[in-house]
Amino acid sequence: MALTALFVTAISVTSFIEIADAMTEADGQAFDHQVLALLRPYADDPGRPWGPGWLKEAAADITSLGGIAVLGLFALIVIVFLLSQRKWLSSLLLALGLAGGVMLSEGLKAVFERERPPQLMQAVETTNASFPSGHALLATVFYLSVAVMLTRAFPRPGFKIFVLGVGMVMALLVGLTRIYLGAHWATDVFAGWAAGSAWAMALWLAAYGIARWQKRRRAPLQDEPSPIEPETPEPPSIDDPTKV
Repeated sequence: MALTALFVTAISVTSFIEIADAMTEADGQAFDHQVLALLRPYADDPGRPWGPGWLKEAAADITSLGGIAVLGLFALIVIVFLLSQRKWLSSLLLALGLAGGVMLSEGLKAVFERERPPQLMQAVETTNASFPSGHALLATVFYLSVAVMLTRAFPRPGFKIFVLGVGMVMALLVGLTRIYLGAHWATDVFAGWAAGSAWAMALWLAAYGIARWQKRRRAPLQDEPSPIEPETPEPPSIDDPTKV
């Protein structure tokens, strides 16, 4: 599992570097403009995205799930839950991970200082620089981190598949809505996904390393997996004399 996390981290970092390079070149910029033009087919209303009005409203609702205020509230709920389950390490790393994700997003924006799509084509209000997408980055960090932390705390195979799938879908939807609403260029979102994935995997590796180190020393921050309840055997039927 650790090798898989290292591989994902390496691929994510490499992808981010390639995307950052591509968005400064003509081909990458042409791709971004083509995607934006495809989603803005109404010449008389350039700020109106493709599709019915309800789709725009739904996208605006979904995109808020990657905002700092909403993620901060969700993080507080999850951290309180983890603390109630005595998952000290998971709760600490989740808090540090989200805070680090915010600093990573703002730091990268300050470095690249890319302008957002034209304001006339934006269906929502935006602030600061465009590259990478902060919503995509933070949604990937938060939802994947929560999924990974929960799989560590509750190591049931079926539960792992479910929460990891939900985490990836949430990050995907938030990023796609940023493109659809014209808040970001497509490459901004791709870069946000890549950077967020790298940071989320780095958090998992940190949790994995710390847990192994603490397990050998029985340190107080160590998370203990929740016990799996054994199946209760069915009582023998009084109508069947063979079941006694």
